[in-house]
Amino acid sequence: MSNTFLIPNVSGGPGNIVNRENTQAPDPIGTKGIESNESFSQILGNQLEKPIAEPLRFSAHASARIQSRKLNLGADEMRKLGEAVDRAAAKGLDDTLILTKDAAFIVSVKNRTVVTAMDINSMQGNVFTNIEGAVIV
Repeated sequence: MSNTFLIPNVSGGPGNIVNRENTQAPDPIGTKGIESNESFSQILGNQLEKPIAEPLRFSAHASARIQSRKLNLGADEMRKLGEAVDRAAAKGLDDTLILTKDAAFIVSVKNRTVVTAMDINSMQGNVFTNIEGAVIV
């Protein structure tokens, strides 16, 4: 028997005879050329261990406070604020005070939402209540 087989032709015409040795399965997910000694379960486990960083959200109140108090939140400040929220989440905190050199933020960690914000001058003499912890950046 020869090394050929019949492949159906989905275009409606008769099938083509193809040499089996020259046939490769298509690579629909782009793994061609990737070699790994890890099993699928190891690769999946490694991917599941990576934290999924959701973006921070700002409540309407926090957005208004940031604008009225002229707080500048650039990319670096946003990164630091996000990292502080991640650290609070790792400790199991929810309502958290995050202190930076220029501002203070109350954040709902489980919702990844900044609830309110104040600049350094507005912090003087304030008492922060209903928080579970603080992260100093």
